[in-house]
Amino acid sequence: MDNIMLEREISKGTIKHSLKILPEYFEDVTLNGKRFELRKNDRDFKIGDLFVLREWRNEEYTGRFFIQSIKYILKDCEKFGLEKDFCIFCW
Repeated sequence: MDNIMLEREISKGTIKHSLKILPEYFEDVTLNGKRFELRKNDRDFKIGDLFVLREWRNEEYTGRFFIQSIKYILKDCEKFGLEKDFCIFCW
């Protein structure tokens, strides 16, 4: 998929969440097996939602991206250190 197709899928709603990610974390996802994100839970993340992580450097997208679906969401665990209104989702 190229960036033009990606933008179409985002605008159609096929991809529910478009998220910025810094280069060092993008590398961890693509090369080192990172399979989770810690995020503010302000987007109504749901299991099965498609998301795209878009590499963000110097206030612009680099053109690199990673698409996957959410398999698990951890939220509402303040007693274990996960702050209110934050979640960890995995793919």
